[in-house]
Amino acid sequence: MTITRATDAVASGRRQWIALGVLCLAALLVSLDLFVMLLAVPAITEALGATSNQQLWILDVYGFMVAGLMITMGNLGDRLGRRRLLLIAAAVFGVASVVAAYSVNPAMLIGARAALGIAGAAIAPCTLSLISTLFPDERQRATALGVWGGCFTVGAIIGPIVGGVLLDHFWWGSAFLIGVPAMVVLLALGPVLLPEYRNERAGRIDVPSVVLSLAAILPAIHGLKHLATHGVGAQSVGALLVGAAFGWFFVRRQRRLSDPLVDVRLFTRPIFSVTLGSMTAYSMLSGGVMVFVAQYFQLVKGMTPLEAGLALVPGMITSTISFQLAPRLAQYIRPGVLIPADIAFTVAGMAVVSLTTSTTMLVIAFAVQCIGPGALVTLGTNLVIGSVPPEKAGSAGALTQTGNEFGYSLGIAVLGSVVAAVYRSRMDGQGGKSLGEAVGQRVPGDVLDQARDAFTSGLHLAAGITTVALVAMAVLLAVTLRSLPVLSRR
Repeated sequence: MTITRATDAVASGRRQWIALGVLCLAALLVSLDLFVMLLAVPAITEALGATSNQQLWILDVYGFMVAGLMITMGNLGDRLGRRRLLLIAAAVFGVASVVAAYSVNPAMLIGARAALGIAGAAIAPCTLSLISTLFPDERQRATALGVWGGCFTVGAIIGPIVGGVLLDHFWWGSAFLIGVPAMVVLLALGPVLLPEYRNERAGRIDVPSVVLSLAAILPAIHGLKHLATHGVGAQSVGALLVGAAFGWFFVRRQRRLSDPLVDVRLFTRPIFSVTLGSMTAYSMLSGGVMVFVAQYFQLVKGMTPLEAGLALVPGMITSTISFQLAPRLAQYIRPGVLIPADIAFTVAGMAVVSLTTSTTMLVIAFAVQCIGPGALVTLGTNLVIGSVPPEKAGSAGALTQTGNEFGYSLGIAVLGSVVAAVYRSRMDGQGGKSLGEAVGQRVPGDVLDQARDAFTSGLHLAAGITTVALVAMAVLLAVTLRSLPVLSRR
């Protein structure tokens, strides 16, 4: 198979790492954009007069587009050219950010958010696959992936902080302008620093596969979000069943194609399937608990959004350190030992979360649990990308990111159902369906105290379930990855 590289030899050393910095800046902003919106919605609602349904679309359309189109965009990058698609997406992201910031009505903002999601769906797999091009050496690639993965974590945690600062000092549209300077930098430096990579002999993208992937992913994500918000019902179950049905047709079609959108045969390899599945499960478990810890800080402890964001900063620091240390430790410790050992930190942190009500202990526990994903995400992504030919790196990268999107939505749905069930059982019809409703309705003090205790009990149970599930996952990874060697120290 012939592969064309317009910049075939990117100089080793400084130039590679500068290029990585440009890619990571784009990844950071895509991650940050999703989380900064959580704080901006009240101000947007007041300014634009958005209805409750429009509020949901303003929040959800970005994630829907990212999750639904990431696999397609990963494949398109492999065919069209990863650098070319990344630069097109950066331009669209920048323009859509400006349009969103100056929207005059909810419909205009929803359209701009949809365009941002389409661009974001291309940016994530393109940056990931270009890292594999920039760093063909396995050891260097693992280090680069550690930096890249750390940026997504940082974006997720500092999003509320940055959003809080901007919304305290500027108008709501400022939250959308964060990414514009980064995209300008990417457009200016990308053509000089980034290598082009495309598969010239690849056929056209199979359009029915694209349609089937959207028909599977979008109803599934919608069903999970509806399940988290409204519980089990006809709409959530129906959407999940529709997604599963189209998913079955999608897999069936991929098996018959000579150049599929997703090579489903990869999932017959235990290392590939267990690693990818574990990354999705970790996103589900830890992401779901993180959301409820943040809510606990605000709704139970009475912190402002900015204060709650700052309480998560120690976790951001430990996570960043973990992502940087993992590739270095992997030169001495086998993945089958290092990854489960790292997850043990998350298990310890979750165990504390399941027991404590102390703000200080929660901050410490969250910081400890954030050590866990470094080895799994860094080495896991390296394993997934390394298991496919170079011309399929974009597709493989898209799978890891789609799994993260699914995991996060699934975590909020499943663990949210646990928290909600405990809350309803202890409140007996008082204080609304959630602690957020109880606070918003300004219920009497004794009812509010009971509601806060009920939410805390739900958080404890969710963290306890997560602890047990992570132990099982660590054991499965230790068994599956036991034969893999340490990274080369060349």
